[in-house]
Amino acid sequence: MSTLGPGAALRAEAARVLVAVLDDGRSLKAVLSAALPKIADPRDRGLLEAIVFAALRHERRYTFVLSRWLTRPLPVGTAKDRAVARLLLVGLAQLDALGMAPHAAVGATVDAVKQLGREGLAGLFNAVLRKATREPWAVPDSRAVRTSHPDWMVRRFEADWPERVDALLEANNTEAPLWLRANAPRVGREALAARWSEAGIASESGPARDGLRVLERANPTQLPGFDDGAFHVQDLAAQLAVEALGPLQGQRVLDACAAPGGKTLGLMSAVGDGGEVLALDVDAKRLERVRSLVQAVSPSRARFEARAADAAEVGSWHDGRAFDAILLDAPCSATGILRRQPDIKAHRREDDIAVLAATQARLLEALWPLLTPGGVLLYATCSVLREENDQQVAAFLARHPDARLEPLDARFGYDTGHGTQRFPGEDGGDGFFYARLVRAG
Repeated sequence: MSTLGPGAALRAEAARVLVAVLDDGRSLKAVLSAALPKIADPRDRGLLEAIVFAALRHERRYTFVLSRWLTRPLPVGTAKDRAVARLLLVGLAQLDALGMAPHAAVGATVDAVKQLGREGLAGLFNAVLRKATREPWAVPDSRAVRTSHPDWMVRRFEADWPERVDALLEANNTEAPLWLRANAPRVGREALAARWSEAGIASESGPARDGLRVLERANPTQLPGFDDGAFHVQDLAAQLAVEALGPLQGQRVLDACAAPGGKTLGLMSAVGDGGEVLALDVDAKRLERVRSLVQAVSPSRARFEARAADAAEVGSWHDGRAFDAILLDAPCSATGILRRQPDIKAHRREDDIAVLAATQARLLEALWPLLTPGGVLLYATCSVLREENDQQVAAFLARHPDARLEPLDARFGYDTGHGTQRFPGEDGGDGFFYARLVRAG
């Protein structure tokens, strides 16, 4: 057992998570899913997450500031060296984004240097982090560095949303609230909110029919109703995607890219006991989690089937029967959910966008003929880039005279002319795009 301060091991683990994400290119979600179960105290798990998220949200700015204080770069030749170097991001995240007491943040981070076996650097770390508590931080000229976004992404935002770009960049660096969807008809939203209120947990409703926003930091697994499937975690914007399809009672519905399954649950509730939902996903492991979620949580007696398949390869999975409605939550850049997945900033590349747009068009073309006359396809992404959203829909409409774009009301977002765009932070929700496409009868 280490004789160092109790926070040293946690800071060292935060640095190792950053190495895995920033240096090894791994998914933050995957790395945390392996790291968090090893930490016994839920408060420590929460702190680890908070530090890592803050460091990733502000990495470019922190790196710029550190470059002004370090006379030479730290060694990064080994995995241990890289973890020590990333500890400086851990230190700045605590002082800046998390507002921790300087003596606690600096002390624990310097102890983490020793925990990682680089005692000789403890003095340097102590000096740099104490400087960060006393001196003004250098302010970058570049908007991209100042807001810790890739240069190409800021250029895209400026071109697509010049009047909204500052608010968009700020929202991307803000902690996302916890949204949950009441599992109707098992329990209504008001009844669930009352149950939480009795337990001293404040919440508020939003534009989504069954959505509740928890007004304090909370672990959803500790909320009343979790164990009996009264709710599931799902952002406001994702909940609205199911509602944008319109009334679905008794219909046959395709969830074309179903994982992780929250929208599948919403569809099961919407179609009712006489309906049918087919969930597809190209990733068999993720689809199994969708199947398990539906079996564990959904109170609906609607017919449900899950198949591992590429939705665009229709011949490999389609039984010849048409669908009344299709939800296509298409693979995208995820630029609308950077506040939830800040590692996207490090991993996404500009040339990914054209590849993703081609995949989206391929899916639209493959699925459109599967609709009944008068049926509805809801095209959705968690992107804020026009190339993936309204430009994609405009091109689709030009190719398909049998398709009609049906407008959505203001609660779904801003009318782009070829769909409806929500921006991150609006009503507390994520950035999302919806286009309700109706096939001619």
